[in-house]
Amino acid sequence: MALETTAAGGALIKLFGVPVLAGAAATSLGFMFMWPRSTKEAFIRFCSSIIISTFLGPVLVAAVLSWWPSLFDSAKTVAGLYGGDPATGFLFIAAPLMVAAGLPAWWVLGACVRWFDKRRGKDIGELAADAAAAVKDVRGML
Repeated sequence: MALETTAAGGALIKLFGVPVLAGAAATSLGFMFMWPRSTKEAFIRFCSSIIISTFLGPVLVAAVLSWWPSLFDSAKTVAGLYGGDPATGFLFIAAPLMVAAGLPAWWVLGACVRWFDKRRGKDIGELAADAAAAVKDVRGML
């Protein structure tokens, strides 16, 4: 029973540890560009980066893996050349992708909050009309 519990705990750490660490790295990189104004803002930025890295990071890794599988194969080979586990080679590519997925979280969250703040007091239909107009404007610029 104890061995099964330890194995399950190790699997959870592997499953959630990498995205959480990637989100923390993305937050620290974001702090290098724009320091938070308050502790509350720092906490929100930290949480949003971890959430985005956790959910969108694996999606980005899967997309790159399907688009460029030889990149992951090469990374596994390099890990083997250094005497490491081939799974470590997978992390050579996956970890930076997960960090990259978490980087824009704060700016996207801020843009959404500003967009909703400008439309305070509108109902869902008016919000949908504003969103459709914004999409039409963007398409017109392309």
